[in-house]
Amino acid sequence: MNTSINRLFISLPVMIAISACGRMDHLGKPPSFTPQTENSEHVAMLWPGLPLHTQPQRTVDQSSLWSGGQQSLLGDQRAVKKGDILTVVIEIDEEAEISNDTERSRSSGENLGIPNLVGLPQRVNKKLPAGATLDEAVEITSNSSSSGAGSVKRSEKLTLRVAATVVDVLPNGVLSITGSQEVRVNFELRELLVSGFVRPQDISRQNEITYDKIASARVSYGGRGQITDVQQPRYGQQVLDVILPF
Repeated sequence: MNTSINRLFISLPVMIAISACGRMDHLGKPPSFTPQTENSEHVAMLWPGLPLHTQPQRTVDQSSLWSGGQQSLLGDQRAVKKGDILTVVIEIDEEAEISNDTERSRSSGENLGIPNLVGLPQRVNKKLPAGATLDEAVEITSNSSSSGAGSVKRSEKLTLRVAATVVDVLPNGVLSITGSQEVRVNFELRELLVSGFVRPQDISRQNEITYDKIASARVSYGGRGQITDVQQPRYGQQVLDVILPF
């Protein structure tokens, strides 16, 4: 127990220092944007990729409108390789309501009497005090009841559009995408993060994909800044909520 307390007091200053560093970023100034050159999207865009053809191809006039490349007028503009960009459409409008009621009741009664047992009750009754008898030797009565009620009601609505980058192409052709968006208004920074796996055939001709077609979708919508700091409980209070048993 003493060892755990010592570890807590040793780690507490470290936690305070880390939290202070995060808040010092926007002390007296707006929060800083995340560097664009240090994320997986930028790395994927710099990746040259493998050649599309292993055999020499016939030279095509670059001025022709009927070239079969992706950059042509009639070419397929959908994201297919690492570094390509597509639009993720997030339209969440869900409602869930669950209500359960449970009620149970049970009662029982038991009477056990010994009016005749080789004449023993008659002999014992004479020696018992007035009013006492063995005719009803044992009487058991029980009654139990239980009831429960529970309800869940939730409503979520979110409409967003964000550009995501193909950061990897899996061996089966599935695309791994990651997208981020940051908007700063005054001293508050709004962050939108999305990631997951999509099939190339699920991408529309407009190079868009809806969130319900993204496997292992991870969508984060939040922010950081002075208003968010005020809304969050202090780190000391969060630590006490974890360690206090009551």
